[in-house]
Amino acid sequence: MKNLKRALSLLVIALLITALAACGSKSQQDVLSDLEGTMKKMSGYKAEATMTLQTGEQPITYEIEVWHKKPSFYRVSLKNAEKDQSQMILRNSEGVFVLTPALNKSFRFQSEWPENSSQVYLMESLVSDILNDDERNFKAGEKGYVFNTKTNYQNKNLYQQEITLDKSSLMPSKVKVMDKDMKVLVDVKFKNTKMNAKFDDGQFDMERNMEGAQLEVPTMASSEEKALTPVFPNYVPEGTALLNQLANNDGDEVILTYAGDQSFTIIQRQAVVTPATKMLTMDEGNLVDLGFAVGVLSGKTLSWSVNGVDYYLASNELTEEDMAAIASSMMSTQGK
Repeated sequence: MKNLKRALSLLVIALLITALAACGSKSQQDVLSDLEGTMKKMSGYKAEATMTLQTGEQPITYEIEVWHKKPSFYRVSLKNAEKDQSQMILRNSEGVFVLTPALNKSFRFQSEWPENSSQVYLMESLVSDILNDDERNFKAGEKGYVFNTKTNYQNKNLYQQEITLDKSSLMPSKVKVMDKDMKVLVDVKFKNTKMNAKFDDGQFDMERNMEGAQLEVPTMASSEEKALTPVFPNYVPEGTALLNQLANNDGDEVILTYAGDQSFTIIQRQAVVTPATKMLTMDEGNLVDLGFAVGVLSGKTLSWSVNGVDYYLASNELTEEDMAAIASSMMSTQGK
């Protein structure tokens, strides 16, 4: 009789433990259903994160701040404190802007950003990648729910991603993006996320944000210009190699010519501070997320600015994905 009572007691305890474990972890379908509900109810958010890039020779870390107000207002600030580098993406009722405060440079153009590709620092983009991948893998961990999904990044080397959702809020807390060999190239950790944050439209105004950013990163003066040191890509398509390197007499421009199966040219030029009254407007062009900077793809040319240098990558043979991969691999020696 004692043995029977003991066996029954152990069975009850086992059932209780199983029930408690079940209460602590949701099934994949539960998480997906809750995610959809959360995104529909959410009016916007503020988020802070650190992003470490391993796409070059040495890892580089950036501080990111994201504001989003539904349906389509965005403010994304990218900063690298060690190099005094700052860039901002704005989307408001007037269009999409890319701001480079140190050069007093701003581009405005019509774009579908961020709907046209995945964005590693946008909550709704990451959630969309989870919901839209029917072949995703799911695991319930101690601190969150982990999904492995396909990617839709402009850089073709960013092949697969691991997204960890916070158990309480179900919002992304960590993201790792890997190449085909499962090497981590991008590592994002969200530090603070405030759901349903309140905004006024002025917080997404271009001029107001440019002025605020320039208080933190002063406009570059001509006296601060340094001799131009060429930057070479760490990724070059197979069958293509550097053919020629040419610098002008003033030392403020370098042209790299690559020849082979997929020929291309990279022009690097000392940037000039744009006059305060001038606005560069582009009717055509797409934003390209290079990780360390935001590039603009127009026709067969991809351009970006980093640490007082303008870069232009041009080719009639490269795909957009290859252009993004080449440009992304040029970040390790930027500013040295």
